[in-house]
Amino acid sequence: MDYLQEQDVNKSYRILNIGATTLVGASYQGDMDIMAAAWAGVCDFSKGYAIIDKSHYTRPLIEKSGKFVLCYPSAGIAAQVMKLGSISKNDDKDKLDHCGIELIELPGFSMPVVKGCVAYLEYEVIPEGHNEQEYDMFIGQCKKIVTDTRVYSNNHWHFNEADDSLRTLHYVAGGHFYTIGHELFLKEYGDD
Repeated sequence: MDYLQEQDVNKSYRILNIGATTLVGASYQGDMDIMAAAWAGVCDFSKGYAIIDKSHYTRPLIEKSGKFVLCYPSAGIAAQVMKLGSISKNDDKDKLDHCGIELIELPGFSMPVVKGCVAYLEYEVIPEGHNEQEYDMFIGQCKKIVTDTRVYSNNHWHFNEADDSLRTLHYVAGGHFYTIGHELFLKEYGDD
């Protein structure tokens, strides 16, 4: 895991802007869940959001802990992502064991995360009762980022240099994903 490296939380938008399928995790007093979600993204430079319906097991864990984790799974774990999105911990208390995932501990994270992701971001919830109740939207301030430097380092994605198994997933429906494509860079607009 030498390729995992902490990144600048003020550049978290660069990770989330690609709109990949996301794993959302939360933990409270030893109980944890991780679910697949297509509706998670960027609010500003260091804030993100996740839409979590009231019926999901993960939601009360977010509400009680005041934290959530967003992880960008790679194509290499697509089958496990489908299981995380298809099995509810409301129905199967051993969901995480049955999904075939491996959990890893990352320094500074409040919970274990799924091995095989290319980005891990932890958020502290910014309480916004109206958005949470009306729209199921949890907004958070990014507190920690760790990425797989084989595809993201120095605040930039570089998928063109990596194995296809490390590309992010973009969900369509019914087990159908796309993986992120090739870079198109317009140099006249610069980049920092």
